[in-house]
Amino acid sequence: MTTPTIVIVGGGAGGLALATRLGRTLGKRKRAEIVLLDRDTTHVWKPLLHELATGVLNSSMDEVDYRGHSSAHFYRYQRGSLTGINREERRLQLAPIQDEHGLEVLPARELSYDYLVMALGSISNDFGTPGVAEHCHFIDSPQQAKAFQRDMINTFLRYTDPTLRQHTQLTIGIVGGGATGVELAAELFDASRMLNAYGVTSLDHQTISVHLLEAAPRLLPGLAERISQTVKTELESMGVTVHTNTAIKEAQAHQLVTNDGEVIETDINVWAAGIKAPPFLAELGLTTNTKNQINVATTLQSVDDERIFALGDCASCPMGESGTVPPRAQAAHQQATLLAKNLANHLAGKPLADFRYRDHGSLVSLARYDAVGNLMRSSASKGLFLEGWLARQAYASLYRMHQLSIHGAPKTGLSWLVDKLNRYLKPRMKLH
Repeated sequence: MTTPTIVIVGGGAGGLALATRLGRTLGKRKRAEIVLLDRDTTHVWKPLLHELATGVLNSSMDEVDYRGHSSAHFYRYQRGSLTGINREERRLQLAPIQDEHGLEVLPARELSYDYLVMALGSISNDFGTPGVAEHCHFIDSPQQAKAFQRDMINTFLRYTDPTLRQHTQLTIGIVGGGATGVELAAELFDASRMLNAYGVTSLDHQTISVHLLEAAPRLLPGLAERISQTVKTELESMGVTVHTNTAIKEAQAHQLVTNDGEVIETDINVWAAGIKAPPFLAELGLTTNTKNQINVATTLQSVDDERIFALGDCASCPMGESGTVPPRAQAAHQQATLLAKNLANHLAGKPLADFRYRDHGSLVSLARYDAVGNLMRSSASKGLFLEGWLARQAYASLYRMHQLSIHGAPKTGLSWLVDKLNRYLKPRMKLH
């Protein structure tokens, strides 16, 4: 009997956790061949991208190399970008891979599967707003985060020469008051202090201006109002100018134009408002919603094909009578856990279990100074409200839990020890 092949497309939080679980169970025992397909060669936990964007996170220390990880966890890594699916023959079409000079490294090719899992995550949704694609940074990938950091440092350097300044204050406009926008706004003030301390610029946190713009009536509209209000107060105390009920109708090279006609002069623009799944998902012949998310049943199977599954931000999974599972990292991890069991059950001819999302609470980081959120939420309880040092420790533990799911306890413990040592041995900010 031929060993079935399970292909996972996307090595984000959910995809890598699933590949690791399946590798340890099915792959190690030769019950299935597990293949992880991703266009990049390394993984960085997406909730940390705002730290990578400001240089607080050193990606070389925190990224996971897929090739090394796959050899240790009994799955196979394939580098590639999905362009099409032949569902009748169960084959994936992959685009050719080119190097930074445009030379072909790998040709266009096909990859066979018996079961397919789509775990491609999400990207920012610009809602077709004019000028956003041309004049705003996005922070959806490590490459985009590093591009923002280069622009940020260069802008700080320009402001050391009065003849190169655009405005009296270095101004950064962030569109979107969700977790990414809020956390980036806080990190920018921390980054400005470190850039000053390391002698990169003479500017300090008092000579930069950060505008955070949210179209909804309050920041973090998906979280509890108490968290939203606490975060707003903390950001304003740092010096962030918070604009609520403020939608952007156009982005220009050095300014943002609101629906009310107000013009906010900026040096750097960042777009972090809303998410959607990658647009090409709507072109694969599977049923998707208006955000390009694949419509799945509660078993996480595509409504069109029982051998195709989807999880995380690229999946639209029913929750309750009219809602869907929220696009959050904890949901992706929970779905990866269930899907590992469901795929094993499917191979064994057993019935599949339904996904039940459990909201364990939410935490928002405000740089190294603070964090705010609640834990242990349930349908009958709002959970335990946390802020300050305790919330910061709880926030840090989320990343350790992610590491635990992909590395196991011994390596996660060693990583924690190395991080502690590096706080004393290395600069707190990566400047290149």
